[in-house]
Amino acid sequence: MAYWLFKSEPGTWSWDDQVKEGKKGTEWDGVRNYTARNNMRAMKIGDRGFFYHSGADREIVGLVEVVAEAHPDSTTDDERWACVDIAATGAVPKPVTLQQIKDDPRLADMALVRLGRLSVQPVTAAEWKIVCKMGGVT
Repeated sequence: MAYWLFKSEPGTWSWDDQVKEGKKGTEWDGVRNYTARNNMRAMKIGDRGFFYHSGADREIVGLVEVVAEAHPDSTTDDERWACVDIAATGAVPKPVTLQQIKDDPRLADMALVRLGRLSVQPVTAAEWKIVCKMGGVT
């Protein structure tokens, strides 16, 4: 299993929006960055991810699971773009802020710190455990 981070502006697509989609999940569409697209192409069903509110909030608020592997993005006819489907699996009891992540030296190499604008990022297993503990995820 691999771990990922999905970023969204709450005004565009929020954690509440994701939760409303239920277990069937929804496409993580509209991504127009090759690195983010390639990250989605590497995902497998069952991979887990953090749901991160970007913009003013800048915090990890939820957990998601990949429920469909990469397929054509329905928001474009351009075959270069793909997306996965993700479903919410639970809220993070204590949202973990970007500042908390930056303040933890164990997370200095996390993509969220190094590649701030990338909308779909890999997370290492060690980073996953640390952030889950910070957020009260058991």
